Amino acid sequence: MSEDVPQALARVRARVDAAAREAGRDPAEVAVLLAVKTVTAERVREAITAGYPLLGQNRAQELTAIEPDLVDLEHRTHFIGHLQSNKVNAVLRWVDCVQSVDTAALAERLDRARARLAEADSAQTPLEVMIQVNTSGEDSKYGIAPHEVLDLAAAVGALPWLRLTGFMTIGANSTDTGRVRASYQGLAEVRDQVLASDAVGTGEAHELSMGMSGDLEIAIAAGATMVRVGSAVFGSRPAPA
Repeated sequence: MSEDVPQALARVRARVDAAAREAGRDPAEVAVLLAVKTVTAERVREAITAGYPLLGQNRAQELTAIEPDLVDLEHRTHFIGHLQSNKVNAVLRWVDCVQSVDTAALAERLDRARARLAEADSAQTPLEVMIQVNTSGEDSKYGIAPHEVLDLAAAVGALPWLRLTGFMTIGANSTDTGRVRASYQGLAEVRDQVLASDAVGTGEAHELSMGMSGDLEIAIAAGATMVRVGSAVFGSRPAPA
Protein backbone atom coordinates (compact mmCIF):
# COMPACT_ATOMS: atom_id res chain seq x y z
CA MET A 1 0.00 0.00 0.00
CA SER A 2 1.33 3.46 -0.90
CA GLU A 3 1.75 6.03 1.85
CA ASP A 4 -1.13 8.43 2.41
CA VAL A 5 -1.36 11.44 0.13
CA PRO A 6 -0.61 14.23 2.66
CA GLN A 7 2.52 12.42 3.85
CA ALA A 8 3.69 11.85 0.29
CA LEU A 9 3.04 15.50 -0.56
CA ALA A 10 5.11 16.62 2.40
CA ARG A 11 7.98 14.42 1.24
CA VAL A 12 7.81 15.83 -2.29
CA ARG A 13 7.69 19.41 -1.04
CA ALA A 14 10.74 18.72 1.14
CA ARG A 15 12.60 17.42 -1.92
CA VAL A 16 11.64 20.48 -3.93
CA ASP A 17 12.68 22.86 -1.17
CA ALA A 18 16.01 21.11 -0.65
CA ALA A 19 16.74 21.12 -4.38
CA ALA A 20 15.95 24.81 -4.64
CA ARG A 21 18.18 25.71 -1.72
CA GLU A 22 20.98 23.56 -3.16
CA ALA A 23 20.68 25.55 -6.40
CA GLY A 24 20.78 28.84 -4.51
CA ARG A 25 17.13 29.55 -5.23
CA ASP A 26 14.11 30.49 -3.14
CA PRO A 27 11.93 27.36 -2.71
CA ALA A 28 8.86 29.55 -3.17
CA GLU A 29 9.90 29.99 -6.82
CA VAL A 30 9.03 26.36 -7.58
CA ALA A 31 5.41 25.21 -7.76
CA VAL A 32 4.34 21.58 -7.48
CA LEU A 33 1.82 20.51 -10.12
CA LEU A 34 0.16 17.16 -9.42
CA ALA A 35 -0.02 14.93 -12.48
CA VAL A 36 -3.27 13.09 -11.77
CA LYS A 37 -3.53 10.68 -14.70
CA THR A 38 -5.54 7.60 -13.60
CA VAL A 39 -5.96 9.03 -10.06
CA THR A 40 -9.44 8.82 -8.54
CA ALA A 41 -11.39 11.96 -7.69
CA GLU A 42 -11.30 10.98 -4.02
CA ARG A 43 -7.50 10.99 -3.90
CA VAL A 44 -7.28 14.20 -5.93
CA ARG A 45 -9.64 15.85 -3.46
CA GLU A 46 -7.38 14.69 -0.64
CA ALA A 47 -4.42 16.38 -2.30
CA ILE A 48 -6.28 19.63 -2.89
CA THR A 49 -7.50 19.82 0.70
CA ALA A 50 -3.92 19.15 1.87
CA GLY A 51 -2.91 22.42 0.22
CA TYR A 52 -1.92 21.38 -3.31
CA PRO A 53 -4.53 22.87 -5.66
CA LEU A 54 -2.51 22.80 -8.90
CA LEU A 55 -3.46 19.82 -11.07
CA GLY A 56 -2.21 18.49 -14.40
CA GLN A 57 -4.35 16.34 -16.67
CA ASN A 58 -2.95 14.34 -19.60
CA ARG A 59 -6.15 13.07 -21.18
CA ALA A 60 -9.27 14.93 -22.23
CA GLN A 61 -11.56 12.03 -21.31
CA GLU A 62 -10.20 11.81 -17.75
CA LEU A 63 -10.30 15.58 -17.39
CA THR A 64 -13.97 15.84 -18.30
CA ALA A 65 -14.83 12.86 -16.10
CA ILE A 66 -13.12 14.05 -12.92
CA GLU A 67 -13.53 17.84 -12.96
CA PRO A 68 -17.30 17.82 -12.23
CA ASP A 69 -16.46 16.07 -8.93
CA LEU A 70 -14.07 18.87 -7.95
CA VAL A 71 -16.14 21.96 -8.65
CA ASP A 72 -16.69 22.66 -4.94
CA LEU A 73 -12.94 22.91 -4.31
CA GLU A 74 -10.82 25.88 -5.33
CA HIS A 75 -8.11 24.61 -7.66
CA ARG A 76 -6.40 25.21 -10.99
CA THR A 77 -6.07 22.63 -13.75
CA HIS A 78 -3.46 22.58 -16.50
CA PHE A 79 -3.71 20.32 -19.54
CA ILE A 80 -0.27 18.73 -19.93
CA GLY A 81 -0.87 16.01 -22.51
CA HIS A 82 -1.03 16.02 -26.29
CA LEU A 83 -4.22 17.86 -27.23
CA GLN A 84 -6.12 16.70 -30.29
CA SER A 85 -7.92 19.45 -32.14
CA ASN A 86 -11.30 17.75 -31.80
CA LYS A 87 -10.94 17.82 -27.99
CA VAL A 88 -10.28 21.54 -27.69
CA ASN A 89 -13.82 22.62 -26.86
CA ALA A 90 -14.28 19.92 -24.20
CA VAL A 91 -10.95 20.72 -22.56
CA LEU A 92 -11.39 24.50 -22.50
CA ARG A 93 -14.46 24.19 -20.31
CA TRP A 94 -12.33 22.94 -17.44
CA VAL A 95 -8.73 24.15 -17.73
CA ASP A 96 -6.87 27.28 -16.72
CA CYS A 97 -3.83 26.59 -18.88
CA VAL A 98 -2.77 24.38 -21.79
CA GLN A 99 0.91 23.52 -21.50
CA SER A 100 1.19 21.45 -24.66
CA VAL A 101 0.88 23.96 -27.51
CA ASP A 102 3.37 22.90 -30.18
CA THR A 103 1.88 24.15 -33.46
CA ALA A 104 0.47 27.42 -34.73
CA ALA A 105 -2.63 25.52 -35.88
CA LEU A 106 -3.41 24.34 -32.34
CA ALA A 107 -2.79 27.82 -30.94
CA GLU A 108 -5.17 29.34 -33.47
CA ARG A 109 -7.83 26.77 -32.70
CA LEU A 110 -7.54 27.48 -28.97
CA ASP A 111 -7.75 31.21 -29.66
CA ARG A 112 -10.91 30.83 -31.73
CA ALA A 113 -12.51 28.57 -29.14
CA ARG A 114 -11.74 31.00 -26.32
CA ALA A 115 -13.15 33.86 -28.38
CA ARG A 116 -16.41 31.94 -28.81
CA LEU A 117 -16.62 31.41 -25.05
CA ALA A 118 -16.08 35.13 -24.53
CA GLU A 119 -19.04 35.93 -26.77
CA ALA A 120 -21.26 34.07 -24.31
CA ASP A 121 -19.47 35.11 -21.12
CA SER A 122 -18.02 38.59 -20.82
CA ALA A 123 -15.99 37.49 -17.78
CA GLN A 124 -13.74 35.30 -19.94
CA THR A 125 -10.06 36.23 -19.98
CA PRO A 126 -7.33 35.06 -22.37
CA LEU A 127 -6.36 31.42 -21.90
CA GLU A 128 -2.94 30.81 -20.40
CA VAL A 129 -0.76 28.61 -22.60
CA MET A 130 2.76 27.25 -22.67
CA ILE A 131 4.74 26.05 -25.65
CA GLN A 132 5.87 22.43 -25.48
CA VAL A 133 9.43 22.02 -26.70
CA ASN A 134 11.14 18.74 -27.57
CA THR A 135 14.50 19.56 -26.06
CA SER A 136 15.72 15.94 -26.04
CA GLY A 137 15.24 15.39 -29.77
CA GLU A 138 13.54 12.03 -29.07
CA ASP A 139 11.04 10.93 -31.71
CA SER A 140 8.75 9.50 -29.03
CA LYS A 141 8.05 12.94 -27.58
CA TYR A 142 5.71 15.68 -28.74
CA GLY A 143 6.88 19.27 -28.89
CA ILE A 144 8.34 21.77 -31.28
CA ALA A 145 12.06 21.77 -32.08
CA PRO A 146 14.05 24.39 -30.15
CA HIS A 147 15.10 26.27 -33.28
CA GLU A 148 11.45 26.78 -34.24
CA VAL A 149 10.28 28.20 -30.91
CA LEU A 150 10.91 31.89 -31.61
CA ASP A 151 8.54 31.90 -34.57
CA LEU A 152 5.84 29.97 -32.72
CA ALA A 153 6.15 32.17 -29.64
CA ALA A 154 5.67 35.28 -31.77
CA ALA A 155 2.63 33.71 -33.44
CA VAL A 156 1.09 32.73 -30.09
CA GLY A 157 1.85 36.12 -28.58
CA ALA A 158 -0.05 37.84 -31.36
CA LEU A 159 -3.29 35.93 -30.68
CA PRO A 160 -5.71 38.05 -28.64
CA TRP A 161 -7.33 35.24 -26.64
CA LEU A 162 -4.13 33.47 -25.59
CA ARG A 163 -1.62 34.53 -22.95
CA LEU A 164 1.83 32.97 -23.30
CA THR A 165 3.16 32.26 -19.81
CA GLY A 166 6.11 29.96 -20.47
CA PHE A 167 7.43 26.69 -21.80
CA MET A 168 7.17 22.98 -21.05
CA THR A 169 9.34 19.98 -21.82
CA ILE A 170 9.69 16.32 -20.92
CA GLY A 171 13.25 15.45 -19.97
CA ALA A 172 15.41 13.04 -21.91
CA ASN A 173 14.55 9.39 -21.28
CA SER A 174 18.02 8.40 -20.17
CA THR A 175 19.99 7.19 -17.18
CA ASP A 176 22.68 9.67 -18.21
CA THR A 177 22.08 12.61 -15.90
CA GLY A 178 24.12 14.80 -18.21
CA ARG A 179 21.64 14.22 -21.05
CA VAL A 180 18.70 14.86 -18.76
CA ARG A 181 20.30 18.05 -17.44
CA ALA A 182 21.02 19.28 -20.97
CA SER A 183 17.39 18.76 -21.98
CA TYR A 184 16.28 21.00 -19.11
CA GLN A 185 18.97 23.59 -19.61
CA GLY A 186 17.87 23.72 -23.24
CA LEU A 187 14.38 24.82 -22.22
CA ALA A 188 15.79 27.60 -20.04
CA GLU A 189 17.87 28.78 -22.98
CA VAL A 190 14.83 28.81 -25.26
CA ARG A 191 12.86 30.81 -22.68
CA ASP A 192 15.64 33.37 -22.39
CA GLN A 193 15.86 33.73 -26.18
CA VAL A 194 12.14 34.37 -26.45
CA LEU A 195 12.17 36.94 -23.66
CA ALA A 196 15.13 38.69 -25.28
CA SER A 197 13.28 38.83 -28.61
CA ASP A 198 10.79 41.38 -27.28
CA ALA A 199 8.16 39.93 -29.60
CA VAL A 200 4.64 41.13 -28.89
CA GLY A 201 2.88 39.01 -26.28
CA THR A 202 5.98 37.15 -25.06
CA GLY A 203 7.03 39.34 -22.15
CA GLU A 204 5.27 37.22 -19.53
CA ALA A 205 6.68 33.89 -20.73
CA HIS A 206 8.82 33.19 -17.67
CA GLU A 207 7.51 29.79 -16.55
CA LEU A 208 9.53 26.60 -17.04
CA SER A 209 7.39 23.50 -16.52
CA MET A 210 9.89 20.65 -16.39
CA GLY A 211 10.94 17.81 -14.14
CA MET A 212 8.95 14.88 -12.77
CA SER A 213 9.08 12.54 -9.79
CA GLY A 214 12.35 10.90 -10.75
CA ASP A 215 14.38 13.92 -11.84
CA LEU A 216 12.87 17.02 -10.27
CA GLU A 217 16.17 17.92 -8.57
CA ILE A 218 17.94 18.14 -11.93
CA ALA A 219 15.14 20.27 -13.36
CA ILE A 220 15.14 22.67 -10.42
CA ALA A 221 18.89 23.11 -10.70
CA ALA A 222 18.31 24.04 -14.36
CA GLY A 223 15.68 26.64 -13.46
CA ALA A 224 12.31 24.88 -13.29
CA THR A 225 9.53 27.05 -11.88
CA MET A 226 7.03 24.18 -11.92
CA VAL A 227 7.60 20.44 -11.50
CA ARG A 228 5.00 17.86 -12.52
CA VAL A 229 4.79 15.12 -9.91
CA GLY A 230 2.58 12.06 -10.04
CA SER A 231 4.00 8.72 -8.92
CA ALA A 232 5.90 10.22 -5.98
CA VAL A 233 2.53 11.25 -4.52
CA PHE A 234 0.01 8.74 -5.83
CA GLY A 235 2.19 5.67 -6.40
CA SER A 236 2.86 3.75 -9.60
CA ARG A 237 0.38 3.98 -12.45
CA PRO A 238 -1.69 0.90 -13.12
CA ALA A 239 -0.53 -1.14 -16.10
CA PRO A 240 -2.50 -0.53 -19.32
CA ALA A 241 -5.35 -2.99 -19.87
